[in-house]
Amino acid sequence: MSTADCDFCRIASGAGDAVEVVCEGHDWVAFFPLAPATPGHTLVIPRTHVIDLWEADTELASHLINAAIRVGRAVKTALCPDGMNLITSSGPAAEQTVFHLHLHVVPRWENDGFGRIWPTERRYENAVLVNVAKLVRSACSFSNEPSIDRR
Repeated sequence: MSTADCDFCRIASGAGDAVEVVCEGHDWVAFFPLAPATPGHTLVIPRTHVIDLWEADTELASHLINAAIRVGRAVKTALCPDGMNLITSSGPAAEQTVFHLHLHVVPRWENDGFGRIWPTERRYENAVLVNVAKLVRSACSFSNEPSIDRR
C-alpha cells in the first residue's frame, strides 16, 4: 500500500477527514475512529507511514507511547471511566484492519458492551512455556537493547 492509498496517512497530513481530532504533536495525531468501541475511544497514529508497532523505530515508538499517555490522561480526566485499555494490533490474526500503526486508547465502564479482551480458561503446559521463554530469550539476545538474564 502506498501512503497515497492510506486513510490514516491522509488524516495525519490534514488531507483526510477524521471524525474529531482531539490532540496532536509534531509527529503524531490523535482522533476518534469512525466506529468507536466506547465514547472517548481515541486512535493515536504517527504522521509517517509505519505498518505496525514492531516496524517503528524506538524514537517514534517512544513518541507514540508518550502521546498515548497524554491522550489517556486527558480521556481519564474528561470522562472518569472505570478503567482504560491501550491496544495495538499487528497483522490480520491480531485483527489489524488498517495497516498504519495506531494505538487505541479505550475508556472502559462496567457493562460497556465492549466484551473481554483475553480468552477465558486457556492453560498451557509449563514445558511449552519454558521452551517458548528460551526461544524469546535467545531472540532478545540479538537485539541492541540491554537485557536482564533471568534464567
